[in-house]
Amino acid sequence: MLVNNRVLFIDAEALVIDKPAGLPVTAVRDGSLSLENHLAGLAFGFQRWPTIVHRLDRDTSGCLLLARHPKAHKRYSAAFEAGQVTKHYMAVLDGEVTDDSGFINLPLHKISSAEEGWRMIVDKRGKAARTHWTVKARHAGRTLVEFAPETGRTHQLRVHAATGLGIPIVGDPMYGKGNEPMLLHASRLEVARDPKPPIVADAPLPVTFTQAGFGDV
Repeated sequence: MLVNNRVLFIDAEALVIDKPAGLPVTAVRDGSLSLENHLAGLAFGFQRWPTIVHRLDRDTSGCLLLARHPKAHKRYSAAFEAGQVTKHYMAVLDGEVTDDSGFINLPLHKISSAEEGWRMIVDKRGKAARTHWTVKARHAGRTLVEFAPETGRTHQLRVHAATGLGIPIVGDPMYGKGNEPMLLHASRLEVARDPKPPIVADAPLPVTFTQAGFGDV
């Protein structure tokens, strides 16, 4: 699975790639190749390999930021931690959302058991999680939604869709039916870098969205 031909942004400090769905960002227990196995091919003339700044779920595609030297990694990591990165996601929900836009403010808490493994749930004991959403299209009983999260909790959009909107993301193996590819895509990433120009990257919708009838949005 080539990733060096999926570059959306590159300069001396940063690299943004369009991560394909199905590629884990870091090593996984089943032994599958991850993005970490492709870092040498993303050096693009630098002696040092780039480092991964944040995470996307294995089945989520789209914009992923890498830093090309340690100082940049530290600065970008701090920006994510401080909520200074603007992120937009597109998702197809497995049902019709009646309203056109809204805001979800539901804290998330991790639970786990030996029998069922781990998952995130809405729980007032959890960490704050806030998401803005806007309907972009409706087709064949499903809804294309743009999510703009204020926070970056694990599985935030997946749980906010399933619980906050009451409709899971198509193909979600944990919070939905999981019977087809998961249609969650990190479509845009913006990172301010004053006084330098900001990092701005846009990832086109993958073919799975087109196959679901949402390719022209």
